[in-house]
Amino acid sequence: MDETRYPDSLPQHVAIIMDGNGRWAQQRHRPRLFGHKAGADSVREAVETAREVGIRHLTLYAFSTENWQRPGLEVKGLMGLLKNYLQSELDNMKNNGIRLACFGQKDRLPDEVRGMLDQVIAETKLCSKLRLNLCLSYGSRAEMIGAMQEISRKCVSGELNPEEIDDQLFSDHLYSTGQPDPDLLIRTSGEQRLSNFLLWQLSYAELYFTDVPWPDFRRDQFLAALEEYAGRQRRFGKTGAQAEAACVSS
Repeated sequence: MDETRYPDSLPQHVAIIMDGNGRWAQQRHRPRLFGHKAGADSVREAVETAREVGIRHLTLYAFSTENWQRPGLEVKGLMGLLKNYLQSELDNMKNNGIRLACFGQKDRLPDEVRGMLDQVIAETKLCSKLRLNLCLSYGSRAEMIGAMQEISRKCVSGELNPEEIDDQLFSDHLYSTGQPDPDLLIRTSGEQRLSNFLLWQLSYAELYFTDVPWPDFRRDQFLAALEEYAGRQRRFGKTGAQAEAACVSS
């Protein structure tokens, strides 16, 4: 893909469900953590590719609320990989304008991981080229319930009138507040479901599924997904002719 060919068709925001690390490792008769380590290299390449082509927001589903049910050794290994990733990438993020944010229940993370995460978030808060959102101990239903609870408290206290509740107000109470909704969702390794990921924010996203497992999803595979996205027409309920006319006028 020639990145200069579709400057107006790149998504502002890409979300990725990074699936297939464990199966990739098992196919090679290696422990699952071996696959997660290889997947960390794909994370680095995805972030670098997004920054290079001009994507402004990248959201990665790194660890779900359901993932706490995995074997303890695997969870411990994943937390160690996360801490190592944050430590090793901090200088790179600052040097390349990458701002880190976290979506999810940070309080459930181990203290040393949460401390490192908070440090990277604080030290990159002025970076503005790419917003990297890591979804950690994240579940979309829990996120939406939390938003509804906060809105309800404001209604009970009189701070908010129920008639004021609309799409924007609800969005403002989600982890992703202040960021555009994803334009493109990518899921690797052949699965074709959302798995409790950004259920509100993905309402109008284009969906791209690939059989490539996450450890093998590198720059070329990312660019192929962007190229397919560039060829799609996003209508948002309008006719194709209306959508095309809107693109021409803009």
